Amino acid sequence: MGFLQDLRQDLRASRAPAAGFVTIGLFWGSFAGLVPDLKAAIDASDGVFGLAMFFAALGTLAAMWLAPRIDSKLGARAMQGAALCVALAFLLPGLATTPVWFALAMLLASSGSGALDVIMNTRVSGIEADTKRSLMNLNHALFSFAYAGAALSTGLFREAGLAPFYVFLIMNLCVFLLIPMMFHKAVGFEEDDTSTPMKVRTGLVFFGGTIILIAFMSEQATEAWSALHLERGLGGSAAQGALGPAILGLTMGVGRMSGQFIAAHVRETIVLQIAAVVAAIGLFIAAGAESLTIAYIGFAILGVGVSVMAPMAYSAVGKRVSNQQRAVVITRISVIGYTGFFVGPPLMGGLSEMFGLATSFTAIAVILLLVSAVLAPGLRKQ
Repeated sequence: MGFLQDLRQDLRASRAPAAGFVTIGLFWGSFAGLVPDLKAAIDASDGVFGLAMFFAALGTLAAMWLAPRIDSKLGARAMQGAALCVALAFLLPGLATTPVWFALAMLLASSGSGALDVIMNTRVSGIEADTKRSLMNLNHALFSFAYAGAALSTGLFREAGLAPFYVFLIMNLCVFLLIPMMFHKAVGFEEDDTSTPMKVRTGLVFFGGTIILIAFMSEQATEAWSALHLERGLGGSAAQGALGPAILGLTMGVGRMSGQFIAAHVRETIVLQIAAVVAAIGLFIAAGAESLTIAYIGFAILGVGVSVMAPMAYSAVGKRVSNQQRAVVITRISVIGYTGFFVGPPLMGGLSEMFGLATSFTAIAVILLLVSAVLAPGLRKQ
C-alpha cells in the first residue's frame, strides 16, 4: 500500500509533464506500428527510408537547442504549445507520397517532439529537485505504456484497413484531451536563465548524453524496424508486426515502473551497467530469432533492459547540477542523446541493405555493451 500511495503522490506532483510524456508516446507508438505502410506509401528502400529519418532528426536537434528559450518565452504554456505543434505535424506523414515530402513531414513532427521532450524532462528534473523524489522513471514509464497502447491499437487499425492519416487523427483527438493538463510553471527557472553564460562540467554532459544517445538509438532501432523484421524476415502479419514495438513499449513501461522503486535504493550508474547488458542480450536474441515467439522474447528482454537507461542518466545528471543550470544541461544531454536518431536510421538502413536487419540489430547490441564497460563508470566519477 505504501508504494501505491507514493505512486499516487508522484503522479500528482508530475501531472503536467506526465501528460507530455503520454503525448509523445501516443504519436511515436502509432508511427512505429505504421512504418510498413508509410514506407510502402512513399515507395522507399530501407536505405532511403533511413535517410529520410536522418534528415527528420535535424529538426529535432534544432528544436532542442531552442527549447530553453521557448520554455522561457511561453512559460507555463510551453508544454501546451509544443504538444499542439506535435499533434498537428504528425498528421502530415500520413499524407506523404514521396520520400522528400515524407522527410519534410517528419522534420516538422520531430521538431515539435524534440522541443516538448526537452521542456518536459526539464520540468520533471525541477520537480525532482523540489520534492526530493525520483520521478524520471515514472514519467518515462508513462511514455512507454502510451507507446505500447498506440502501437498495438495501430496494428488493429491496420488490420481493419485504416489509412495512416486517420490513425494519426485518432491520436490527435486523444492528445487534445491532454493539452489542458500541461499548464505548468517551471521550478527554479527564471526568464533570463538561458541567456546567462554558465560553466557546465563537460564530462558530466558527455557521459550522460552518450548513454542517452545509445539508449535512444537502441529504442529507435526496435521502434522503427522491428515491425519490418517480424513481417518481412519472419513472415508475420500486420498485427503480428505491430506486436514487436508494442511488446517493447509494454516491457519498457514495466521496467521503468520497477526503476521508480529501484532508483530509491540503488545508485543510478550501477543500474545502468546491469541494464545495458540485459538490453544487449535481448537484441542478440531478437537478431538471431528464427520464429516470431523467440523474436518477441528478445524484444521483451531488450525493453526491460533499455527502459531505465535514459531516465536513470537524466536523473543522475539532474542531481549533479543547480536549478539555474538545469535547463541548459538537460538541453545539452538531450541534444547529444537525440543524435541517436541521426546515427540510428542510416546505420540500421545501411547495414540492412548490405547484410540484413539481423546484422543491424546485432551491431546495436554490441554498442550497448559500451555503456556497461565504459560510460556508466565514467558518469559515476563526475
